[in-house]
Amino acid sequence: MTLVWASGYNGIPDPDAQVYIAAVEAADGQTLEEPVQFAIHEFVAGCKYDGIWDAIKASCIFAGARTLSGALVPLKGTAPTNNNFVSGDYNRETGLVGDGSTKYLDSNRNCNADPQDSHHLSVYATTAPTSTSSRFPTYIGAGIVDTGATAFGRTQNNGQLFGRNRSSSFDFLGGGSDIGLIGASRSTSTGFVFRRSTTNTDYTRTSQTPLNANLFVYNTNASGPAFAYYSNARLAFYSIGESIDLEKLDTRVTRLMNLITYFLTSGLPDLSTMDWDAAAYIGGAYRAGGTLS
Repeated sequence: MTLVWASGYNGIPDPDAQVYIAAVEAADGQTLEEPVQFAIHEFVAGCKYDGIWDAIKASCIFAGARTLSGALVPLKGTAPTNNNFVSGDYNRETGLVGDGSTKYLDSNRNCNADPQDSHHLSVYATTAPTSTSSRFPTYIGAGIVDTGATAFGRTQNNGQLFGRNRSSSFDFLGGGSDIGLIGASRSTSTGFVFRRSTTNTDYTRTSQTPLNANLFVYNTNASGPAFAYYSNARLAFYSIGESIDLEKLDTRVTRLMNLITYFLTSGLPDLSTMDWDAAAYIGGAYRAGGTLS
């Protein structure tokens, strides 16, 4: 193939991407299509080019893999423990959907594994969760009312997002759409950055000693009633680790998802004839519900 790559990638196979792809293929029991492999190589090499790869300590891509087993292969870190997800919950393009009551992943990364003042959480949502008068669906987290908690999700009755980042109290992070990359990153003792809808917002909150609890995805590992926090969101990515540039991570993850969508959408031009910037743009339009017609 003759392809035009994004900045940070020249088409040379990335060794970390190769290891990940081989593990996914082993779990799937079959090879990934060449364009999917290229998209993963570009993502990993692009994160390295942007200087954000090392900050990611635990991560999964819930897209591209052919099976749920492949999707649960970690991009980095320890594999998550699956609690009640089945193959029908997984879609190669849109990700893995929770049920709001029983399904969640234990990331097997402790909230205290990263420094108190260098920490991030992120997810890429393709469908936002719904909430009720008695339930706060959480995307990812450890703790809710606990000192040193880190979590974010929806408030009751589909209201605002809420979040904590090892800080003294909740922050209400605004209403609106939750589609795309959502994340929080702390790089100082005095505050953290929250990103949603391609916008960063700074919050002044003093850090606390991190909670000693594993971080969950689709739920939060909380001391309160766990049933209140299960999420029925559909997610295509999560990452946990040290402080990160959320804008750069958003750009890379969004491009990866757009390229996967482009490849998996029938009737589009062969990627061998496409500029990948154009393919990513078209894939993004399809993800938003558009077409070429």
